[in-house]
Amino acid sequence: MPPVLDCLLLDFDGVLVRHARHLRARHLAASLGCSAAQIQAALFDSGLEQQHDAGLDSTDYLQQLGVALHTSVSVAHWQAARIAASPPQTGVIERVQRIARRLPIAILTNNGALMAQTIPLILPTLATALHGRILCSGALGGRKPDPAVYVQALARLGVRAERTLFIDDLFVNVRGARLAGLHAETANDSRGFNKVLKRYGLAAQPIDEEPP
Repeated sequence: MPPVLDCLLLDFDGVLVRHARHLRARHLAASLGCSAAQIQAALFDSGLEQQHDAGLDSTDYLQQLGVALHTSVSVAHWQAARIAASPPQTGVIERVQRIARRLPIAILTNNGALMAQTIPLILPTLATALHGRILCSGALGGRKPDPAVYVQALARLGVRAERTLFIDDLFVNVRGARLAGLHAETANDSRGFNKVLKRYGLAAQPIDEEPP
């Protein structure tokens, strides 16, 4: 018998979308009038992105990025580049939409706090279901796979570990979730995602049929 679940907790990059860092650098470079190599150096090679993921204030993050690039970087610039580089995995999203009709969903992602307001723009069909339920490492003060991060996430969501299923594309993060007591599985595409859903009794409704 599959476990009784009160929440489906999902990773973002690698499960719901495919994040293409090179496209992000290229898009941001075009909007700011610099080169993709400059974006790569200022944002990623410098460690600034990792600092944002770990809790650096978003205003300070954008300000430091602007200083490094000798220009001003707005939230709109940043979001447009992130959206352009994060194509949704359509099959996964469709399945999650159906699940969200009968089971609360949430996101736990190793990303800076800006992603909490950006993810609804990337996944508009899930925005209502995810309202107030997007948890970023930058706001939690820790990163997956630290078991303490999952414990903190569950506390914020008001759910119990043994009644939560977590899906991530990286096994190291799945292992951390299991250590925290969650049910946890890996999936990185629609086929793998659906296999997990079947295992937990969440895929009874065919994707091409409307529920009664």
